[in-house]
Amino acid sequence: MFISPAFAQTATDTAEATGGPSLLVSMAPLVLIFVVFYFIVIRPQNRRIIEHRKMVNNLTKGDKVVTGGGLHATVKKLVGEEDVVLDLGGGVEVTAMRHSLMLVRDSAAAKAAAAVKNGNDKIAK
Repeated sequence: MFISPAFAQTATDTAEATGGPSLLVSMAPLVLIFVVFYFIVIRPQNRRIIEHRKMVNNLTKGDKVVTGGGLHATVKKLVGEEDVVLDLGGGVEVTAMRHSLMLVRDSAAAKAAAAVKNGNDKIAK
Protein backbone atom coordinates (compact mmCIF):
# COMPACT_ATOMS: atom_id res chain seq x y z
CA MET A 1 0.00 0.00 0.00
CA PHE A 2 0.94 3.63 -0.37
CA ILE A 3 0.18 4.62 3.24
CA SER A 4 2.60 3.47 5.90
CA PRO A 5 1.18 2.46 9.27
CA ALA A 6 1.37 5.14 12.03
CA PHE A 7 2.80 4.11 15.33
CA ALA A 8 1.26 5.55 18.49
CA GLN A 9 3.46 7.34 20.93
CA THR A 10 4.15 5.41 24.10
CA ALA A 11 2.34 6.48 27.25
CA THR A 12 5.56 7.20 29.13
CA ASP A 13 6.40 10.06 26.76
CA THR A 14 3.13 11.98 27.18
CA ALA A 15 1.76 14.28 29.86
CA GLU A 16 -1.06 11.81 30.54
CA ALA A 17 1.39 9.34 32.01
CA THR A 18 2.42 11.85 34.68
CA GLY A 19 -1.15 12.93 35.38
CA GLY A 20 -0.99 16.08 33.22
CA PRO A 21 -0.35 19.61 34.41
CA SER A 22 -1.90 20.51 37.74
CA LEU A 23 -5.01 22.66 37.95
CA LEU A 24 -3.00 25.52 39.44
CA VAL A 25 -0.58 25.55 36.51
CA SER A 26 -3.47 25.41 34.05
CA MET A 27 -5.32 28.32 35.68
CA ALA A 28 -2.26 30.55 36.28
CA PRO A 29 -2.31 32.24 32.84
CA LEU A 30 -6.02 33.08 33.20
CA VAL A 31 -5.49 34.54 36.67
CA LEU A 32 -2.51 36.54 35.43
CA ILE A 33 -4.53 37.95 32.53
CA PHE A 34 -7.34 38.97 34.90
CA VAL A 35 -4.91 40.69 37.31
CA VAL A 36 -3.25 42.63 34.49
CA PHE A 37 -6.67 43.57 33.04
CA TYR A 38 -7.80 44.78 36.47
CA PHE A 39 -4.82 47.08 37.00
CA ILE A 40 -4.67 48.41 33.44
CA VAL A 41 -8.39 48.87 32.69
CA ILE A 42 -10.75 48.54 35.65
CA ARG A 43 -8.98 50.60 38.36
CA PRO A 44 -8.26 53.64 36.16
CA GLN A 45 -11.84 53.63 34.87
CA ASN A 46 -13.22 53.52 38.42
CA ARG A 47 -11.00 56.49 39.36
CA ARG A 48 -12.29 58.47 36.37
CA ILE A 49 -15.89 57.70 37.36
CA ILE A 50 -15.29 58.88 40.94
CA GLU A 51 -13.58 62.10 39.77
CA HIS A 52 -16.41 62.82 37.31
CA ARG A 53 -19.02 62.24 40.02
CA LYS A 54 -17.19 64.69 42.34
CA MET A 55 -16.98 67.26 39.55
CA VAL A 56 -20.71 67.00 38.81
CA ASN A 57 -21.67 67.17 42.49
CA ASN A 58 -19.49 70.28 43.07
CA LEU A 59 -20.94 72.36 40.23
CA THR A 60 -21.85 75.91 41.19
CA LYS A 61 -23.44 78.85 39.45
CA GLY A 62 -20.90 80.64 37.27
CA ASP A 63 -18.69 77.63 36.51
CA LYS A 64 -17.39 77.48 32.95
CA VAL A 65 -17.95 73.96 31.59
CA VAL A 66 -17.58 71.89 28.43
CA THR A 67 -20.40 69.52 27.49
CA GLY A 68 -20.03 66.07 25.97
CA GLY A 69 -20.83 67.60 22.58
CA GLY A 70 -17.99 70.09 22.90
CA LEU A 71 -20.07 73.17 23.70
CA HIS A 72 -18.45 75.74 26.00
CA ALA A 73 -20.98 77.17 28.42
CA THR A 74 -21.48 78.84 31.78
CA VAL A 75 -23.63 77.29 34.50
CA LYS A 76 -26.56 79.62 35.00
CA LYS A 77 -28.74 77.57 37.35
CA LEU A 78 -28.74 74.14 38.96
CA VAL A 79 -32.12 72.44 38.59
CA GLY A 80 -32.72 69.52 40.91
CA GLU A 81 -30.25 66.67 41.18
CA GLU A 82 -29.90 65.85 37.49
CA ASP A 83 -30.35 69.00 35.38
CA VAL A 84 -28.42 72.21 34.90
CA VAL A 85 -29.26 75.32 32.88
CA LEU A 86 -26.32 76.40 30.72
CA ASP A 87 -25.74 79.81 29.12
CA LEU A 88 -24.09 79.33 25.73
CA GLY A 89 -23.71 83.07 25.14
CA GLY A 90 -25.75 85.50 23.10
CA GLY A 91 -28.79 84.89 25.27
CA VAL A 92 -28.98 81.20 24.37
CA GLU A 93 -29.80 78.96 27.33
CA VAL A 94 -30.12 75.19 27.29
CA THR A 95 -30.97 72.60 29.87
CA ALA A 96 -28.58 69.67 30.08
CA MET A 97 -28.11 66.61 32.21
CA ARG A 98 -25.34 67.08 34.77
CA HIS A 99 -23.60 63.85 33.84
CA SER A 100 -23.27 65.05 30.23
CA LEU A 101 -20.77 67.70 31.33
CA MET A 102 -17.25 66.54 30.63
CA LEU A 103 -15.02 69.23 32.08
CA VAL A 104 -15.12 72.21 34.41
CA ARG A 105 -12.72 74.68 32.80
CA ASP A 106 -13.04 77.48 35.31
CA SER A 107 -14.73 77.10 38.68
CA ALA A 108 -16.42 80.15 40.21
CA ALA A 109 -16.14 78.62 43.69
CA ALA A 110 -12.39 78.12 43.29
CA LYS A 111 -11.96 81.74 42.16
CA ALA A 112 -13.93 83.00 45.16
CA ALA A 113 -11.92 80.86 47.58
CA ALA A 114 -8.64 82.05 46.08
CA ALA A 115 -9.78 85.68 46.28
CA VAL A 116 -10.74 85.33 49.94
CA LYS A 117 -7.43 83.60 50.68
CA ASN A 118 -5.52 86.46 49.04
CA GLY A 119 -7.58 89.03 50.92
CA ASN A 120 -9.31 90.48 47.88
CA ASP A 121 -12.95 90.51 49.00
CA LYS A 122 -14.17 92.59 46.04
CA ILE A 123 -13.59 89.72 43.56
CA ALA A 124 -15.19 87.16 45.89
CA LYS A 125 -18.46 89.11 45.98
